[in-house]
Amino acid sequence: MSFGKGKIWFDGKFVDWDEAKIHVLSHVIHYGSSVFEGTRCYNTKKGAAIFRHTEHLKRLYDSAKIYRMDIPYTKEEFGQAIIDTIRINKFKECYIRPFVFRGLGPMGVNPLKNPVNCAVAVWEWGPYLGEGVLEKGISVQVSSWNRFAPNTMPFLAKAGGNYLNSQLIKMESLMNGFDEGIALDSYGYVSEGSGENIFVVRNNVIYTPPSSTAILPGITRHSVFTLARDLNLRIEKHLIPREALYIADEIFFSGTAAEITPVTKVDNIEIGDGKRGPITKKLQDEFFGIIKGDKEDRHNWLTFVYD
Repeated sequence: MSFGKGKIWFDGKFVDWDEAKIHVLSHVIHYGSSVFEGTRCYNTKKGAAIFRHTEHLKRLYDSAKIYRMDIPYTKEEFGQAIIDTIRINKFKECYIRPFVFRGLGPMGVNPLKNPVNCAVAVWEWGPYLGEGVLEKGISVQVSSWNRFAPNTMPFLAKAGGNYLNSQLIKMESLMNGFDEGIALDSYGYVSEGSGENIFVVRNNVIYTPPSSTAILPGITRHSVFTLARDLNLRIEKHLIPREALYIADEIFFSGTAAEITPVTKVDNIEIGDGKRGPITKKLQDEFFGIIKGDKEDRHNWLTFVYD
């Protein structure tokens, strides 16, 4: 089943894909008032399993709380809706998009009298940044667009409106012949990609920007920390100047969509040997080993879909 087919869970009911519609004057269309998650279901050796289901749900509810959106379902109900959506579409592996948005109500910036609607969609989605990139890596550029300054937008929320900034970063990089972009924060330090967290390896130490650099604290990012410690790799949160990218031994992105993707060029400067580095590969092997069922799920990251 491809994108554009199947059933979508919409406010407590399953509807056909083409019937999952909202009014053109819904608040979300005009003011970007939505929060969402990106999650993956993997076809493991023990069956279909959602990666870090509970953590993604918690972040969805945290994002909604920041924007004063009262989700009309408990976490347990919403979590079950996600599982049921995968089941009704009979997927063994898929991308999962639960989202919450403000619907049709009074027009104006004030959203408080608009209803809060909820939905879950699932579809098949391969490597986010293209086929083969998990091995060969991608090229990126440092964007001319910065991430938000403190106290301008809540970057801890995974909100639809925040991704207007991401779109500018992404479009600029593609139009300049790169696969992806890297944004700096308002002080000029490395922040993140358009939809990925970033890690830099130098002298066998893994560095990643702290939350204060306007990053979304990624769940796959947290998983990288856990796996690095499992593998006795040194990993630190640290401010990263732009030029540190050019002299890195390795760079990789992390994210639900991107998983763990090596970066082999930044601003047309070759990183390390110009190929996936050994630390990146170690982390990939451990990550994919767990989500495919080849290694023990020792951190209880998998929620199985079918009984």
